Amino acid sequence: MQSSSALPVWRGILYVAIAATAWGTGGAVAVAMYDAGGIGPVAVSFWRFLAGLGLLLAVHCVWRVWRPGSVVSLRKMYAADPRRALITGFGMAVAQAAYFASVQQAGLAVGTVATLGSGPVLVAVGARLILGERTGVAGTAAVVSGVGGLALLMGGADGSTGPDPLLGIGYALLSAAGYAGVTLLGRFFGRNSAGGAFESTVPGVTVGMICLLPMAAWEGLVPDMGRPAWTIGLILYLGAVPTALAYILLFIGLRVVRATTASVIALVDPLTAAAIGVLVFGERLNAIVLTGTALLLFAVLFLAAREGAGQPRAGRSAEPARGQERQASRPSARTEE
Repeated sequence: MQSSSALPVWRGILYVAIAATAWGTGGAVAVAMYDAGGIGPVAVSFWRFLAGLGLLLAVHCVWRVWRPGSVVSLRKMYAADPRRALITGFGMAVAQAAYFASVQQAGLAVGTVATLGSGPVLVAVGARLILGERTGVAGTAAVVSGVGGLALLMGGADGSTGPDPLLGIGYALLSAAGYAGVTLLGRFFGRNSAGGAFESTVPGVTVGMICLLPMAAWEGLVPDMGRPAWTIGLILYLGAVPTALAYILLFIGLRVVRATTASVIALVDPLTAAAIGVLVFGERLNAIVLTGTALLLFAVLFLAAREGAGQPRAGRSAEPARGQERQASRPSARTEE
């Protein structure tokens, strides 16, 4: 279950984009859980993490039967880096619970766009200060485009999308802070650690679930089982797609994709959620919100193209240098004569 260090950048970008799309559907399923289960955002996040952890451990057991020599034991997985697991799990818990609270108060479209729209700013600052990643003029322009889109979104939000849009946007900023922490930590360890994405996800999900349990119990933990098949199906989807699958793909992609770029590519999440909010839940987006969404989309496409084009150029420039080194190391035929 180790991810390859030779992963192409374009595939890392694809993995991050798929993870973001999965997160975009998670908000819609959370809205359905509010109606079907009658529980709050923290409880929904707890069941999401519990289901995701159960599925991850099931995959681990099956993999150990098929390829016993290639799988890290659970004991080693949890003991490998406790500090990383604690920070990652806490960040995941904050990001998910605050995001679902944002969706509840501001609506699916506005809550999700605000959450992931503010993420690139926090990640860009953190990547510069902590990881030493330079965004450059083009990267800065893309982030500014994303921030401008977020500002328009906040200015255009009204009561047609949710009961309290401003409170929802506040929750969105808290969620973005948790997401930024997870992204920066995943990028740091993705560059400097040999552990696989699976080994990064399982401890983080476990710690996140434990962090959420007390507040979920206070909020009301047990969902209404008036429609048990529907409720259980929603919980399993939350655990499988926007949790287990999405975080594994994110941690794999962060091995080759810079943290700032990954955060902007993740803006695919709010675009997905906005489409679902309009088409499924009947949320209305005015011209200002639509303009902000367009700016966010521009930032995604621009940074994805810039990141994907960077690796081939580096590869081509490095190859002649290696050829020159080999040529210089060979003795000259004229000199020998």
